[in-house]
Amino acid sequence: MMWDVQDILPVKLIVGILACDERALKASHEPLVDAYGPADLVSDVYPFDMTEYYVDEAGPNMVRQFLAFENLIDPGRLAAIKHETNHAEQKLAKQLDTPFPRPVNLDPGFIEPSKLVLASTKNFAHRIYIGDHMYAEVTMTYNKGKWEMFPFTFPDYKSGRYNDFLNKVRQRVVQQQRALKK
Repeated sequence: MMWDVQDILPVKLIVGILACDERALKASHEPLVDAYGPADLVSDVYPFDMTEYYVDEAGPNMVRQFLAFENLIDPGRLAAIKHETNHAEQKLAKQLDTPFPRPVNLDPGFIEPSKLVLASTKNFAHRIYIGDHMYAEVTMTYNKGKWEMFPFTFPDYKSGRYNDFLNKVRQRVVQQQRALKK
């Protein structure tokens, strides 16, 4: 019947890391792996050069990398995970000896076969409140073999430079979800 609820499939946790340099980037891996288990997919390191939004917090030569974690998660955990990554950022800011107040920015989200969802502490017209002072947005959808953007999709995601990696993550979660259904 229409009122019957559906089972929720677990999704693939992904964390986008922005860091002031590669040393800070590498330092961010350990607390993430400690919290979420091994990363089964790790992206290349990309220059973060499409916006100057974070320059005051992390300097002019930021880099980005993504970790996707082997263990699937309940998508309902996203708000708690965002709190955990915020706490990890604060600890890293104290540990890393940099002139920047926020040398690492951890952006958790998840990929399921049809979309990439990212968590945020900030509300906006396209974001949905997910509880515990956190919001989420569908940043991109996957349709007919390609990632599709929205007007609000972040410029670096819009560029398509991450699509090959996001495709690998999507393929992996499809495999993992199929295995669960057997």
